[in-house]
Amino acid sequence: MVEARVEAIDKRNIMNSKEFSLKIEVVVREKRITYMEAVLLYCNDNGIDESTVSPLVSKSLKEKIKAEATNLRMLKYPRGGVLPV
Repeated sequence: MVEARVEAIDKRNIMNSKEFSLKIEVVVREKRITYMEAVLLYCNDNGIDESTVSPLVSKSLKEKIKAEATNLRMLKYPRGGVLPV
């Protein structure tokens, strides 16, 4: 279902943050990579400059990237409140 939605989005070439986030979610799920890697991979595959996608990154996608960066100790935010899985 998500793949059909992504294909419909590809045909229009006009993208908003929700559509961009859907594409990144598909890349993360299919390739099993982090969200930051997925954004960079998507940009490289589509010839998009990485510095221009910041308006397309939704709030939920930013939170997911921030959580991954915190867990990988790339950011100095406290990890409090995260239960081990």
